[in-house]
Amino acid sequence: MPIVSIHMRKGRKPEAKKMLLRKVTDAVAESIGADPGKIRVLIHEVDDSHWSVGGISYQDQENGT
Repeated sequence: MPIVSIHMRKGRKPEAKKMLLRKVTDAVAESIGADPGKIRVLIHEVDDSHWSVGGISYQDQENGT
């Protein structure tokens, strides 16, 4: 049973996440021949205050601090 874990910032629309789940499942099924019904895809949404680049959180980058 393949398991795919995706980490991303919060804020995307439910429709976009549904499409992501569907397309990732399709890509895994096509690339390794897995049964789509056995593929698990997990989305982990992270608050901007818990995600940083260069040591500065996205929250602080957007606030200019």
